[in-house]
Amino acid sequence: MRPTVSKTVLVLGVVSFLNELSSQIVAPLIPLLLVTTLGAGPVAMGLVDGVADAVASGFRLWAGRRSDVRGRRRKTFVVMGYGLSSIARPLVGLALNWPMVLLLRSLDRIGKGVRGAPRDALVADATPAAWRGHAYGINRAFDYAGAVGGSLIAAAALLWISHRISVVIMLSAIPAAVALLVLIAFVKDVPAQTITPGAPPAPLRWRALTIPSRRFLAVFMLFALASASESFILLRAHEIGMSNVQVLLLWAVLCAVQAGVAWRAGRFSDRFNKVTVVTFTWLAYGVGLLLFALTENIVGLWIVVVIYALLSGLGEGAEKTLVSTLATEADRGTAFGWFTMISGLGAIPAGLMFGVIWQQSTAGMAFGAFGVLAIVSAVLLRVILPQQRVATT
Repeated sequence: MRPTVSKTVLVLGVVSFLNELSSQIVAPLIPLLLVTTLGAGPVAMGLVDGVADAVASGFRLWAGRRSDVRGRRRKTFVVMGYGLSSIARPLVGLALNWPMVLLLRSLDRIGKGVRGAPRDALVADATPAAWRGHAYGINRAFDYAGAVGGSLIAAAALLWISHRISVVIMLSAIPAAVALLVLIAFVKDVPAQTITPGAPPAPLRWRALTIPSRRFLAVFMLFALASASESFILLRAHEIGMSNVQVLLLWAVLCAVQAGVAWRAGRFSDRFNKVTVVTFTWLAYGVGLLLFALTENIVGLWIVVVIYALLSGLGEGAEKTLVSTLATEADRGTAFGWFTMISGLGAIPAGLMFGVIWQQSTAGMAFGAFGVLAIVSAVLLRVILPQQRVATT
């Protein structure tokens, strides 16, 4: 049967597109703002991205949990999250030093933390289990399409509106406001189908999760340490001689390739065992980082960015599909909360380690070390969570 996509998934995709349009006007400019305007370096870059994600981590688990406790009333948390981000993000343009960037970036990521798990659970609520990979792939494709648009808008604004990075960043308020209006007007919660009315939700305890969920999340903790921000790719581009506009165009190409691949990859991944897909995704990510470690010039960086985008785009939605598959319906939001919280908590050590290795050694050494760690994580996943132990429907 041909997969169908619900109105809820499509509208959330549009909201993701508009929000990412706003976000990616800002995100690729932050490394440039830190280095060229505020005089910061790789360690500060790692702190800004790492601390911002980690601060948001507790909110990820709380929001996912609360959306389960409140009988799958997830929209409230999604609106709160997008609202906070839409306020904090444009204010980065007014920052006078990197600690102010860190504070505002943290508020932006808290917004993402509040909305992330409830939104992912809402996508699962609105989609049959056999088609969730397709649904998450579509959602990520909208994300990447917004990222392409945001990067191109930022590049065009730097060329034709203002050469001041701060002015361009403040333009991000416009698509963020539209995203919030679309969300409020057109998205509704999906009623539970199998949860007994009034039944208490599963306890928040780690051991209350299903055994396969705990095994996956345990290995994911290691992989999270290998998941340094892609902003370091932009910092590397600046380091080897790209102009600000070239850096933004590089980012747009990265996101465009990821978008094209992700659009089909989610549906493709539904045909295979979820553990197999995630294992392949992590291996591909590791290989991509190793290729960055070997790149020393602008032409090589363009080639590696395209290869990396192809590899990383193939597994889009696979992790979230696996989380939704391993969890029960009653604790799906909580499971997504644990997943996104672990991802965020890993961001501080990941960002700091990457920045320190870069500063004390070379960028190639940092990319190489993290590539090896990602490959080790993929091997462990295959050992700890064998294919035959995971249901695929």
